[in-house]
Amino acid sequence: MQVRSSRKRELIDVTDEVAARVPAGSGLLHVFVPHTTAGVTLNEGYDPAVVEDILSVTGRLVPEDIPQRHAEGNSDSHALSSIFGVSLFVPVAGGELGLGRWQRIFFVEMDGPRSRRLRLTFLPGEVVGDG
Repeated sequence: MQVRSSRKRELIDVTDEVAARVPAGSGLLHVFVPHTTAGVTLNEGYDPAVVEDILSVTGRLVPEDIPQRHAEGNSDSHALSSIFGVSLFVPVAGGELGLGRWQRIFFVEMDGPRSRRLRLTFLPGEVVGDG
């Protein structure tokens, strides 16, 4: 799946596009980002202020202008990728993502703008609880 960012740091809601690619059945969907300056996370997608707050908080935790020895000058982006992580699992039941009421899947861009990839792998299996 392709994702295009438009800013240096950005959370892009990819939930609907991911959901459209989920096959019928039940199991786990593995969402993986094959990049070292990007990530993926689940968080609230109802109020856009949450995304703004996440970017504000992470900007204070890891500022863009930190001292860097990495020749490309984007060590802040590598650090944030490690903090967010590059993969997650989402339960699937009957071909539907098992997200919470407000949850959305966000691609986390930390070194954009760029064209990126998101890999989706469906692992069929039985859903054993609704928790």
